[in-house]
Amino acid sequence: MTLIHRHRWLAPLLLLAPGLAWLAIFFLVPLGFLAYQSLQSGTFEQGYSFTWEFSNYRDAITGYDQQLVRSFFYAGLATVATLLISYPLVYWIAFHGGRWRNLLLLLIVAPFFVTYLIRTLAWQNILADQGPVVGFLRDVHVLSADGRLLATTFAVVSGITYNFLPFMALPLYVSLEQIDARLLEAAQDLYASKTKAFLRVTLPLSAPGIVAGTLLTFIPAAGDFINAQLLGTPKQYMIGNVIQSKFLELIDYPAAAALSFVLMALIVVALLVYARVVGTEKLTG
Repeated sequence: MTLIHRHRWLAPLLLLAPGLAWLAIFFLVPLGFLAYQSLQSGTFEQGYSFTWEFSNYRDAITGYDQQLVRSFFYAGLATVATLLISYPLVYWIAFHGGRWRNLLLLLIVAPFFVTYLIRTLAWQNILADQGPVVGFLRDVHVLSADGRLLATTFAVVSGITYNFLPFMALPLYVSLEQIDARLLEAAQDLYASKTKAFLRVTLPLSAPGIVAGTLLTFIPAAGDFINAQLLGTPKQYMIGNVIQSKFLELIDYPAAAALSFVLMALIVVALLVYARVVGTEKLTG
């Protein structure tokens, strides 16, 4: 009799071991080092020393509160925008796409074949002052003669929405595609209108996809800095821009690490509130 047969409790641990080792090496260890770094003091020239410098966290919150609020605001706007765009799109694909489903899904994912930076630079051309979009909006008097879209909040949120759209669309499609069409037929047989059938059957059954999509979109969007860097101005900078600048330009590692932990903590709090509002069963559905 083998060792595993005699100690059956070892089997789950052996199966979990590779994943746990991966998380420990590439997540927990760097996270611990980041926590250690966030409590240091000193400068890059003179060196850093561990002094339990909790004031780094206080300075992170009080000195960059506007960027923190802006990050969550932009991420929230982009998440709502991706939901409003994705839901009708994937709804049509799931119920009316027929043999073209795979091709249509491929078109949604196709932008991922191009690097994130190139996709964002493309939006610079789309929203350029002399581009076709701005020209059309000026012609129809939506924008003034000197109005612009680039270097505005609209440009930054639009870029985030575009770049993270597949993260919302794919979980939604999975939820909608699994809905049994007979449930909708039964609702209509019971004299429910198409609107009521959608609100009482389709929407609740697609709730797990909505929850998963909002999480997959909001979390990375809150820490994004590329879109604000390329499509906005310092007035639109998010907390990710501050962290990037602290790490790579100002070489202020303790402040950057503290800002990173503050951002992570706020995201966790937001997720706990979100889970409380929508219900944990929808998060695990």
